[in-house]
Amino acid sequence: MTSTLTQPTRTSDAVRDAAPTRRRTRIFALPEARWAATALVLFLIALPLHLLGAPAWAWGPLYALVYVTGGWEPGWAGLQALRDRTLDVDLLMVVAAIGAAAIGQVLDGALLIVIFATSGALEAIATARTADSVRGLLDLAPATATRLTGDGGEESVPSADLRVGDTILVRPGERVGADGRVLDGASEVDQATITGEPLPVAKEAGDEVFAGTLNGTGALRVRVERDPSDSVIARIVAMVEEASETKAPTQLFIEKVEQRYSIGMVAATLALFALPLLFGAAVQPTLLRAMTFMIVASPCAVVLATMPPLLSAIANAGRHGVLVKSAVVMERLGQVDQVALDKTGTLTEGTPRVTDVRPLDGSRLAEDALLSLAAAAEHPSEHPLARAIVDAARTRGLAIPPAEDFGSAPGTGVTATVDGSTVAVGSPARLLHGTSRRPA
Repeated sequence: MTSTLTQPTRTSDAVRDAAPTRRRTRIFALPEARWAATALVLFLIALPLHLLGAPAWAWGPLYALVYVTGGWEPGWAGLQALRDRTLDVDLLMVVAAIGAAAIGQVLDGALLIVIFATSGALEAIATARTADSVRGLLDLAPATATRLTGDGGEESVPSADLRVGDTILVRPGERVGADGRVLDGASEVDQATITGEPLPVAKEAGDEVFAGTLNGTGALRVRVERDPSDSVIARIVAMVEEASETKAPTQLFIEKVEQRYSIGMVAATLALFALPLLFGAAVQPTLLRAMTFMIVASPCAVVLATMPPLLSAIANAGRHGVLVKSAVVMERLGQVDQVALDKTGTLTEGTPRVTDVRPLDGSRLAEDALLSLAAAAEHPSEHPLARAIVDAARTRGLAIPPAEDFGSAPGTGVTATVDGSTVAVGSPARLLHGTSRRPA
């Protein structure tokens, strides 16, 4: 590939850096969020009317609607759990709210319903965000791919419709549509989404490529070797989803204790109500005291505080290329004292930088002159190492002369004519073999 460039530009940076659109569930698409928002609005309307001394007919129906909109869903879930001989926290909260209303504390019961409905909505939102993060991994793969037909033509097809044995064309700047092997062409592919490595990997005939990775400046013909449902990205998603479904030891312990605790709490509430009555206490303050105990002693906060953080942590790690095998592993990370890391970009920025410029012994070029020539030759290139060289020259305030007859070969380097001399920049193997033109 050759061209004449006087003021080279990098027009494909936007393509290189563009991230796939991540799927995001709208908050009010969740029924829990809709019911909680409705209950909150009704409560905020009824509250000032109640506190300002409006007649009961003005705020009473609003509170009743708060009980219905915010309490029917957890109440129904609690009844279903009771049918399975399980005492559910949701049912306890609804019973406590109704009990508060029964003794005239309508405001307190409505507030409890709003708080509990809001906590349920927040849990649903956190779970939905986790699911969005997991599904967002699938967005790394392009929606469509260019499939080559038997008569030499091309057709755009959904990536999900690709089959093993199909041949696809991956143009420069496009994402690979399926896992496969290169049949023809040469390029450099950014595999950071799969491997975490920041530098593109040279690909030529016979090399394996993965769905969702970003092709560089060369065109590739790729034979599909895995069904899209079995691609590396799909398996990553499956692994993250599997990890999200596992239960950490803390959660298992809480679920085990919750039932016994709930039964004990109900027994204590009944005792707190019945025993004072046996000694002649008034019904209303006794019932209020018992309902207050039930509300304060409820384990709902502990239950809600366990799984959402784990789900969010697992999904967030997967979105950043870290696979967590299970919730058990995630929880045990808190006990880790030492960590071994082997990927560039984990402890570093993952962006190459020039640290030294060393002319060879006997070279006619000083450091700045050598760096200026290298930057001129690399300026048209999109490779991260090329950008590092150009940035180093600019940091030193060096002039970057225009380059002509620019040529690049994936995995080896570039050549260009600068001020009438041929400049070759590349791997040691390429430079040791020399170039066909007179070097600078």
